[in-house]
Amino acid sequence: MTKGVIETYRNFLPVGPSTEIISLSEGNTPLIPAERLVGKLGGNFELFLKFEGLNPTGSFKDRGMCFTGNTSAAAAAYAARAGIKCIVLIPEGKIALGKLAQALMHGAQTISIKGNFDEALEIVRKLGEIDDFEVVNSINPFRIQGQKTAAFEIIDELGDSPDFHFLPVGNAGNITAYWMGYNEYKSNKKSSKLPKMMGWQAKGAAPFVLGKPINNPETVASAIRIGHPASWDSAIEAASSSGGKIDSVSDEEILDAQRLLARYAGVFCEPASAASIAGLLKSVENNQIPSGSIVVATLTGHGLKDSDLAIKNSKIETKLVDANLESVISAIGL
Repeated sequence: MTKGVIETYRNFLPVGPSTEIISLSEGNTPLIPAERLVGKLGGNFELFLKFEGLNPTGSFKDRGMCFTGNTSAAAAAYAARAGIKCIVLIPEGKIALGKLAQALMHGAQTISIKGNFDEALEIVRKLGEIDDFEVVNSINPFRIQGQKTAAFEIIDELGDSPDFHFLPVGNAGNITAYWMGYNEYKSNKKSSKLPKMMGWQAKGAAPFVLGKPINNPETVASAIRIGHPASWDSAIEAASSSGGKIDSVSDEEILDAQRLLARYAGVFCEPASAASIAGLLKSVENNQIPSGSIVVATLTGHGLKDSDLAIKNSKIETKLVDANLESVISAIGL
């Protein structure tokens, strides 16, 4: 069983001998080879899927929460583990039911506001100025410290950094954290190179691509439906310093990529995660991935987080037949 990210990478984290550790054995998520998916994409490279949906609460947020949306689910779970009261603010009607169910089951006091994510974040920032509250979303620097451990795991498994790292970008904490992790491991001579960081936003929620924050972002990928990212400067630094970029893909491309992943790699991720694969597909089409490259794509959350949308996106109807062998064989088409 995994020891959790703090115990595993203690020497690289801002903790001391007396630091109280609250862990759900997060981390150590699989790095899944995806040869069949590469064949479908028409590429000639190695692709590995870092599936963060197999963390305890189903997303990468668990890595940062052992320090301190998917955030609501992770915060509620770790607060329950520690015996701390958790308060969750969500934008009305803008959170996938799977994530909300987790927060409620863990006993979080959940408050829905008549506004969007960015308005909720502004209220959270103000709450954080009150002594009784600790904010645990991406504006908390300890979140980034926990999330950088995913980069360590990738290098530990591959033996070096990949050539390209594709990932979705919403609040931009993840691209910031991975870049930090890759640099720290290289500085400690645990890797010989740094990857190009390839961040992907949804077109309806793409403030980095537009070069300015936006109001009222819209996308089916609820986890990256963010117009005012908290980690703005550090995300731009990660993309530019690495020789990568932050670009956008359409909702249609995201949903197509979600289906491709499920059917050609056997991995069921939430829509926001699939933005990384949609971006990879676009890069392959533009001949931007050299032959023989090592590519990692982060899938940030499990598909069960937004199962209602997944059922619609599958584009497969369930057939109802009589309860006998002949009817089933007929439905199969034999």
